[in-house]
Amino acid sequence: MIIVTNDEGRPGVGRTAALLAKGASRLDAIEAGIRLVEADPAIRTVGRGGLANMVGRVQLDAMIMDGDTLESGAVGAIEGFAHAITIARAVKDRLPHELLVGAGAERFAREIGAERADNLTDASAEIWQDWLEATVPIADRARCQDSAALAPYVRNAIKADLLPSDDDITAPVDDDRPQGADTTVFLAIDHTGALGCGVSTSGWAWKYPGRLGDSPIVGAGAYADSRYGAAACTGTGEMAIRAGTSRSIVLYLKMGLALNEAVDAAIDDLRGLKGGLIDRITIHAIDAAGASRVVAVNAQQDRQFWQWRDGEAKPQRIQAERVDL
Repeated sequence: MIIVTNDEGRPGVGRTAALLAKGASRLDAIEAGIRLVEADPAIRTVGRGGLANMVGRVQLDAMIMDGDTLESGAVGAIEGFAHAITIARAVKDRLPHELLVGAGAERFAREIGAERADNLTDASAEIWQDWLEATVPIADRARCQDSAALAPYVRNAIKADLLPSDDDITAPVDDDRPQGADTTVFLAIDHTGALGCGVSTSGWAWKYPGRLGDSPIVGAGAYADSRYGAAACTGTGEMAIRAGTSRSIVLYLKMGLALNEAVDAAIDDLRGLKGGLIDRITIHAIDAAGASRVVAVNAQQDRQFWQWRDGEAKPQRIQAERVDL
């Protein structure tokens, strides 16, 4: 048994490990761990306390996938609910569909009695207001919610120098724990040897309303196949969508490449991207035998991840490799 999750998974990795150790299924353990991340307002890019979009609203994306059946469920651009991962799980379990977005996803969430929540905290609202005042002219600010043209500000919204500083994003909410600044991803192998994956995020800070990143897109943000392996990405979702990064890694494993070779091949695919948004992306991958590799691509600083294996007393925090394109 193994779990690999990124640093943002810290609030939930212990719970996931404990459940797997007791014989829980990979999806039950993954969902339970991600729910704890979603509930922690200190993780400001997932669930409650997530950073807002351009009009000051928190829109969530999530996906979960069973590596045995290749069934998945995902939701995108959903507002007003505490646990996007649980709604995504219900899409997989209760509907013939793979992905619901926006108003339809919210309708389904109400039908299943999903827990409601206002995910915009005072802290995330303040960060959004600071961005608005620094980026959008006064004449357009009052109209941001309805008629103002937002497209001219999208490029500024994703420039690194306009994103919250590390101090802003990682500043403690009510304690001195390290806090998160990325999508959370969980990869797991349970006691049966089956694989699963799950992801949850509030996406880019100040994204255009309705923007979907890679997280809810099967094969881009995450993918699992118990015969070969699983992978998940964080960072610039647009890159993972264009390259189909997570699915590519699993396909390279299927072709007979070793895990290190499969990840290297996927990184080479990213080097083939021309134009568009090219920035940082972190790849998390495991193979069916339980080998793991995490690589931070174009990272401006070191990235860490958490890993737990059967028999270990607690999850270990490990530094990811760094590679530039």
